[in-house]
Amino acid sequence: MKKSEIRFSIALDDQKVPEAISWQATDAGPDIHFAKAINIALWDRDQSGTMKIDLWTKDMPVEEMKYFCVDTIGSMAESLLTATNDTVMAQKMRDLCKELMEHIEEEQKKG
Repeated sequence: MKKSEIRFSIALDDQKVPEAISWQATDAGPDIHFAKAINIALWDRDQSGTMKIDLWTKDMPVEEMKYFCVDTIGSMAESLLTATNDTVMAQKMRDLCKELMEHIEEEQKKG
């Protein structure tokens, strides 16, 4: 059986706020990659529930965070469709993404 590992490293300031997020994966080569935000969701088989880690660095702009959240929902829609073939639920998630993008665009016009 092949194993693959993903490692995250979080540098924190004195108040334990993330200053830097880096990651490496055995299948992504030896390079260290950097991120401004991560969102990890796991389905715990013993608790039958979701466990989450949401972190973002001090330099993550609010606008980019909004795009990150919309992108995450869109990716979840594709995962849901692949895993369950539930086209209705996937489309509702895509529709939400479209609505949220319209909201972001309206905010940008005002700003």
